[in-house]
Amino acid sequence: MSDPVWYQEGLRFKCTQCGNCCTGGPGAVWVTEEEIHDIAEHLDKPIGEIRLMHTRPLRGKTSLNEFPNGDCTFFNGHTRTCSIYPARPKQCRTWPFWDSNLADENAWNALKSTCPGINQGDLVPLQTIQQRAAEVHI
Repeated sequence: MSDPVWYQEGLRFKCTQCGNCCTGGPGAVWVTEEEIHDIAEHLDKPIGEIRLMHTRPLRGKTSLNEFPNGDCTFFNGHTRTCSIYPARPKQCRTWPFWDSNLADENAWNALKSTCPGINQGDLVPLQTIQQRAAEVHI
């Protein structure tokens, strides 16, 4: 049996919909073919248009495009909302429960500087955290 993780008792997180996780420095939001299809369907656009206008090849994978300021291609800076929220990629749906953010308590607490939902709201149980973390490895 493995040692318990530092967040064995769960973690508090409540999305405040601030949009900070959709903005900032350059990065990558990895998308699968299925996710591209879901985005196209949600927007009622041809899948080719989504690929051409909103994705890019990056390090052997496919990532969503970014605006020059680092904002996600689907982030509306005026309303601070996601235009594909119901069809957002798995990477977005699992935030902040990524391996890199769960590496240790310092990594988790460092997120507070940009994510006001860290250590707020209801307790997210260990099982839920582990399920989300298993969906993506970032």
